[in-house]
Amino acid sequence: MALATAQHAAERPDELALCDQRTELTWAQADGLLNRAVNGLLALELGPERRVAVFAENSVETVLAHVAGLYAGASVVPVNFHLTAAEAAYILENSRATVVFTGPENAERAAAAAAQAGIGRVIAWRGDGTWEEFLAAAPVAEPPTDLTPLANLLYTSGTTGVPKGTPLPPNMFAAGDTIAEHVEALKGQPLTMFGPQLAVGPLYHTGPLFGVRAFAAGSTLAVLGRFDPEEVLAAIERWQIKITVMVPTHFIRLLELPEEVKAKYDLSSMILVVHTGSACPIDVKRGMIEWWGPVLVEAYGGSEAGTVTFIDSHQWLERPGSVGRAIPPFEAVVVDEAGAVVPPGTEGRLYFRDSTGRGVLYHDDPAKTRSAHLEPGVFTLGEIGYVDDEGFVYITDRFSDMVVSGGVNLYPAEAEKVLFEHPAVIDAACVGVPHPEMVEQLKALVVSRDPALTEDALIAFCRERLSHYKCPRGIEFVPELPRTAMGKLNKRELRAPYWRDQA
Repeated sequence: MALATAQHAAERPDELALCDQRTELTWAQADGLLNRAVNGLLALELGPERRVAVFAENSVETVLAHVAGLYAGASVVPVNFHLTAAEAAYILENSRATVVFTGPENAERAAAAAAQAGIGRVIAWRGDGTWEEFLAAAPVAEPPTDLTPLANLLYTSGTTGVPKGTPLPPNMFAAGDTIAEHVEALKGQPLTMFGPQLAVGPLYHTGPLFGVRAFAAGSTLAVLGRFDPEEVLAAIERWQIKITVMVPTHFIRLLELPEEVKAKYDLSSMILVVHTGSACPIDVKRGMIEWWGPVLVEAYGGSEAGTVTFIDSHQWLERPGSVGRAIPPFEAVVVDEAGAVVPPGTEGRLYFRDSTGRGVLYHDDPAKTRSAHLEPGVFTLGEIGYVDDEGFVYITDRFSDMVVSGGVNLYPAEAEKVLFEHPAVIDAACVGVPHPEMVEQLKALVVSRDPALTEDALIAFCRERLSHYKCPRGIEFVPELPRTAMGKLNKRELRAPYWRDQA
């Protein structure tokens, strides 16, 4: 059975298949490159778990590497392109990847990370020629389609200071015993059915990766680099985009555009904008619906579980602030501190019951898997909230330490670990505080033994040792941090003063 890209190459070879701001590929061109990339991977020894890492900024080649890995029966590991070489090396080693694809922006870090992880094969495009050599050495013939498809292994920052891997969950990974069956199943997923798509977020995030899977299923995909709001509008008009995935920070920056810029572009092709990543301020979401129409849908969930609740624009306008009803196979469950289920309308810890019994899984970390569950199949994403009488879920706070800044999950433990390495730091805690564009950002509360230590110096110290996006954006020096006799901090209590004036 021919895959979707091959079918399109045969039936409409000259139509646009894949593009970024630098390159446009027809279906015939994209299929030829994919065939070579897949055959090239099949000629390599990928190891027992067949893991292939993609450590690259958004581009046509990044998409091709992801899809080639899928078609070759490999488990693709998207690696955050902001990471330092040491941080990336941990993921490469932990995932047991055997090949690294990378681009010119971080090829040097990719090579260093691969060396640290003991990986000998780094394939870079628009750099040392290894991508071009890799493709040229492989046959252009259609590869086999009877291989077994493998899910992505996604990494999120870790509560204990190191990233945690989680396999792409079943509700996001299409069924099928072979690649051919898998692609046919992909065609039936809602986000692959509507035509040209736009990837505006980085392709190491779960949301934008929907666009990659849509391309594998035969949907035209346009890919943008670092987010620029006007370029998004121009891309929608230029390529007649119908669907995209965005986070609230994207909405905020789009709404900040001058009215004359907003009016320049025809956005009438848009039929669906999936909002995910973090809570969206009510006025921001209302503003986007007023501008783009009722095309916004919110998908709340996480990399570990996929989408667990869903709400469309009409439902949200009737219930501002809700993240929707739980969708099969999930059921929302709110419990008190003792784990007892509370009545509708009562705030508590938010869990989800997975009727399949799977819950969530963390790669090589049974302890973290257990800690996420109230009981087998009943898991949490770390939020506090309530469910109304009609089953609509509302998020009110977070009981996990996680901070969601611009749709990116940050775990304070990573920054705290670095802060404690500074010789002047006696104690430190990082919390999420409100931010007008990123919704929240990481702030450090620090007890210092050196009165001359400055905020700028301590942030610079962190940035020398950690990816900039993981570092605190502000530091407040305090005389002490309230700890229990067991040394525990109540992060919710530390956050509270900063959020009192928030709606």
